[in-house]
Formats: sequence, C-alpha cells, structure tokens
Amino acid sequence: MRLTPELNPGDDDPNNEDWATYGGNPAGNRYSPLTQINTQTVKDLQLAWSFDTGENNNPAERGMDIQCQPIVVKGVLYGTTPRMKLFAVDAATGKQRWKFDPFADPQKRPRFHPLRGVVYWEDGDDKRILYSVGSSLYAINAQTGEPISSFGKNGEVDLHEGLGDKETLGHDVANLSIRMTTPGVIYKDLLITGSSVSEGGDAPPGYIRAFNVRTGKLAWVFHTFPLPGEYGYETWSKDAYKKLGGANCWAGMVIDEKRGVVYAGTGSPSVDFYGGAREGQNLFANCVIALNATTGKRIWHFQTVHHDLWDRDLPCPPNLMTVRHNGRLVEAVAQATKDGYVFVFDRDTGKPLFPVKEVPVPTAPALPGEHPWPTQPVPSKPAPFALQELSEATITNRTPEARAYVLERYRNSQQGGKYVLPNEEGSLVFGFGGGAEWGGTAADPSGVFYVNANNMLWWLKMRDSRVQSKGVAQTRGSYLFNTNCSVCHGISGKDKPETKTAQAYPDLTDVGKRLDKAQIHSLLASGRGRMPSFQHIAKEDREAIVDFLLHLDTKPQPVASASVDIHNSTVTTRTPEGADFPYQPPYLNNGNTQFRDQDNYPAIKPPWGTLNAINLNTGEYVWQVPLGEYPELAAKGLRNTGTENHGGPIVTAGGLLFIAATYDEKLRAFDRKTGKVIWESKLPAGGFATPITYQVNGRQYIALAAGGTRYGLKPGGSYVAFALPESALRK
Repeated sequence: MRLTPELNPGDDDPNNEDWATYGGNPAGNRYSPLTQINTQTVKDLQLAWSFDTGENNNPAERGMDIQCQPIVVKGVLYGTTPRMKLFAVDAATGKQRWKFDPFADPQKRPRFHPLRGVVYWEDGDDKRILYSVGSSLYAINAQTGEPISSFGKNGEVDLHEGLGDKETLGHDVANLSIRMTTPGVIYKDLLITGSSVSEGGDAPPGYIRAFNVRTGKLAWVFHTFPLPGEYGYETWSKDAYKKLGGANCWAGMVIDEKRGVVYAGTGSPSVDFYGGAREGQNLFANCVIALNATTGKRIWHFQTVHHDLWDRDLPCPPNLMTVRHNGRLVEAVAQATKDGYVFVFDRDTGKPLFPVKEVPVPTAPALPGEHPWPTQPVPSKPAPFALQELSEATITNRTPEARAYVLERYRNSQQGGKYVLPNEEGSLVFGFGGGAEWGGTAADPSGVFYVNANNMLWWLKMRDSRVQSKGVAQTRGSYLFNTNCSVCHGISGKDKPETKTAQAYPDLTDVGKRLDKAQIHSLLASGRGRMPSFQHIAKEDREAIVDFLLHLDTKPQPVASASVDIHNSTVTTRTPEGADFPYQPPYLNNGNTQFRDQDNYPAIKPPWGTLNAINLNTGEYVWQVPLGEYPELAAKGLRNTGTENHGGPIVTAGGLLFIAATYDEKLRAFDRKTGKVIWESKLPAGGFATPITYQVNGRQYIALAAGGTRYGLKPGGSYVAFALPESALRK
C-alpha cells in the first residue's frame, strides 16, 4: 500500500518518470534524474502539445495569471485554470480527460486567488487530488473528477476549522478570509497545510494544521501565534492573539518521510510595517519550523526576522538537501529569504551550518508606540544573492532623465539601509517583494542550490490612520478600507510616485476613472489575480468601501471615537487603540508600491533579475547571471539587464536548469555548471509559474503554465509541453 507518491510512483514502468508532488518530490528539490533532454540534445526541443484552458481570453477575466506548477502521476497531468477549475489531461498529448468546476453550483459565487499546485494521494484504487478554492478544501477523484463524498461534507472541508472560537480568541473567525495558495504535503493519511490570510487588521491566525486525507477531519493544529501557557507566548504583548493574526505558512512546506518531520517557513504577523500592538520578538512569525508530522509538536525553530516591520515573509518552501560540511555528510534544510539570504540548518537540530550573527539595527526614530527589536540575524555564508543597501551609486543611469527622477525621490527619503524603520517621511527599501519569491528553489545531488532573485526597489510611507484633513475622523468606508484593503492598496493622492507603472497592487486614488461602481463591486466579491475575494465582508460593508473609493461617503465620525464593527455594519464609539478585532493600527502603509523611473523601468542599475548557483557545501557561489531582458532596451544596446521574475527553476541530471518567470515571456535552459543559456523559446504568454519535467512512454517532456497577465502583460490561459522530436529519439 502506497500512501505518498515518491519521485516516481510509476516506477513499475521503466519508460515513465512522474513529477508527482509540488516541488518534484517530498523534499522540494525541484530535481529530476531524467537525462534524455541534456546539454547536447536540448537544442532540438520543440513544442509537443498545448492545452488551452479556455479562460483569460475575455477582457473581463484578465488579471488572473496561472501560477500553478502541475503534477504528473502515471501519465496524467493535473493542474488548475485561471478561474480555479481543476483539470486532468493526458501528459503525452495534452488531451483533456476531465475538468472540475468548484463554482458549478449557482449558489456559490466565484472567489479567485492564486493556486500554485495540487496534491495527489492514493491507496490502492482510491486516488485523490486535494486542492483549495477560497476557504474550501476539496478532495476530488483523480480518475473521474468527481468530489469524494466521504471527505468532509460532500467532498469539501471548511478551512476555518481549527482556527479557534470566539471563547478563545474573543471574536468569530468563520467569515474571515483564509485560503491555500500553495499546496500542503502528504504524510501517511495526513494532509499538512499552511494558509494565506489577510495582512491587515482582519487577519485570522495562520496556524499550521493537518487534516485526515480520508475523512477531512482535523488531526492536529500548531499555533504559530502561541496561546497563553504555550511556548513563545511571552514573545508577544499580552493578549495580542485576540486582535492580531498572520504568522502563516503561505509559501508551502516539505516533508522528510524517513524522520516523520515537516519543515515550514512562516510569514510576518499582522499588521505589516507597524508592530505597536505586538511588542516583542514575535514567535513563530518569520520562522523556519520543524514539526513532528504525526502530532504537530515543535521540534525546533529558527527566526529569520525578529519583530518584522518590513513584510519579510519566508517566501518559498524550504529545500531538503544533503551537503558535505566540515568533512562529513549532513542532511540539511536550506531556506531562501525575501531579502536575499540563504540559511542552512542541520535537519535534526536546527543548528546553522554557517555561523549566524545577531547584528545591531536601528531602533530609532520609530513610530509612536513601536518597539523595534535591537538585532537581526545575518548568516556569514553564503553572501546575499540580492541587493542589500541603496546608495546614489546604485541608482539607475539608464538615461540622465531617469537618474534625475529617481535621485529626487532618493534625496527626499529617509536613509538607513535595509532596516530603515517605517516612517511618515517615506523611505526606499529592498526586500518587500524578494529577493527570493514563491516559485521556489532547486538543488542537485552535489549540494548546489539554485535560486532566482529580484532586485526591485519599494517606496514605503506610513500615515496616521486615525485622522483625516482638518481633524475630521474617518467615514465608515474609510475605516473599512483601512482595515481590509490598505495593506496592499494605497490611496496616496498627490504623494504617490508619478510613474506609468502598472503596479501589482495599484494605487486606488483615481480608481473611479478606471472602473465603475458595478465593476468594483464585482472585484470585491470575486477577487482577481493575487487579490482574494472579499465575500467574507458583509454586502453593506463592501458598499461602504466602494462609496469611499468613489468619494460618495460623506458622514465622518468624531476623531476620538470613530470605529466600525464590520460584522454588524454599525458605527460604534470606542477608540481605535482600544478596539480588539478587527484591529486598526494607528499607522498604515501607502500600499505595496514598487518604485520605478518615469518610463516604468526599475529605479536602480541592472541586473534587475538574476539566477544564482550556490555551492552549499562551501557557501560559495558557482555563478550568478542576469535572468531575462527587455527586448526594446536590448535593441538599443542595453542587453542582459534581467527583469523582475516570478516562478522558479527546476534542475535535471541532464545538466540543465529550466526556468521561465521573466517579463520577456521566454522559457530558457541554462547549463547548470556554467550558467550559460543554451536554449530558449518564446512562450504564447508569460510563464509566471515553475516548470516540471517528466517522462511518458520513454519520451521526456518539459511542461509549464503560460498564464501571462502579470502587471498588465499579455493575458494567456494555456499549458505547454516541449519534447525532442520523434526523429531525434530514434537516433
């Protein structure tokens, strides 16, 4: 009886090699032993098949890219569409076998968010796909596409299960936003998973949980936000768990089946950029955590950011590797970070293989009520793979006009390096969006670790959320916007950087010029791209937010007592500082605002995106190369700049590393030893997902989602697969 697919669950057929889990195997190596496509034959790769999901072609649907890394089990490829349908196709031809629509029931309104993969489990003839849509976890028959009726309620489990009740938390979590953007891992009969939650004042706790694969019943819960009496509770302000949330594993996890240990990385606590209500170190936010996979008990942890004030979540799953350290083989776990570090730990003890130093960082000037942590951990090796500090020497010189534009913002910003504290003056900082990203990292058996990186600059400016102009307090709509939306979307008016950039999280100052009232309502209800559905907010509260965005709300409340209960939609008279939940901090950020020059190019000198190979036996770099380029700049002689990139690499025994991820919408093959590009192909749309490789009937394929649409780029909704031509296989 096999309960967990290994690297090759189809190993009864020597002509087949599967990609059966997210990340390629339970260790998350994104490595394949296949060699048919290698450094000599890769030049002959050609398109073998494509599968059109039939979505993202309607302009009303655009903005929903495909981030899914599909899986292949015994000749069948499973993936998801932009509108969150689950499908199965023949992995050799791309011909559809079935499709499951979670919104087929007209009583269910669509809720859209990123889906980065699915989970396969089998026991004899019982074969299941598990995946999440909104707050629902589904178990689907892998052979027919029908829900497994014995799982939860007719194949569906509510992901609010296990988050706590009103008696414990002091508020109800049932209507709060929670979803699984990245799939969990299987251990025996358990699906172990994290979640994606709000980063604002309405965030539920980001607990790690295990569900029984057969029944859907909750098996165990690990409180990443400790409750009274639990280890780590003293690292927070008293009762912080009653009004704060987050500290969630949204980027995925890996499993050591031999040890029975699951390894996960967690994100920051709510709210981003202000921690006045969470004085302390804040365990288990921003931690690599090793848990007993059977019980959920903590084995060890390591915190990569103390009292996070910069949204430096751990952005990708850990990677389980074997390295040679101090003359002996060590089974290790490597974790890449948003700010360009790689931490490497002994898998059993959590001890860093390379020394980590606690470095003093600024604690002033801080926003009122804030208590920054005085040190942050910095590994001695490897050297950072992304930029750490901004200086005038770093700023773009693409054109004299671009340099002058960026310099003006730089000289009018607060300086202080990567740990500059959030402030009302404004600052330019690296590391909000990576560094490393959710696409994950790859590793080969020799101990070389591969990670793609972004060098992008972000503009952060805090504002007092309690008052508006002339001492007038917020309207109900502005309060709800601040609580639910402002963590991503700014309304910064004349203060916003005047660029032509289509941001991942648009500034909403003039949203009424782009969308009408009905369109905004539709987006709030269903979500789009990385924006989740806000159906958990009462309809009248969504109406208040829309009125605020369109400048239609005109009934402000007194400054000293303005607050809103979003659950019953009534204005109350308690001070914002004394509110329990949803929590509205006294200071909010200006939305996640990436700063570029006036022509929409990155504000610093290239490379803007890189691909890195690091020997973790020694901590030294093997190579670092630019990843991607802008064709229009290349035509003017500015080549190999790199671009922002989303989606990760895979590496093969054939000596190759494959990655898409870039703005120029190409899939590339690199020589894994040298970092040289030896093959590339233009995709039908951007490939902002991680590829896979597998073999069916003796033929190796490279497949990935070409979903497009990122930052307003060309939309797409297909999966494509490349292989060597039949004639080459006969040689």
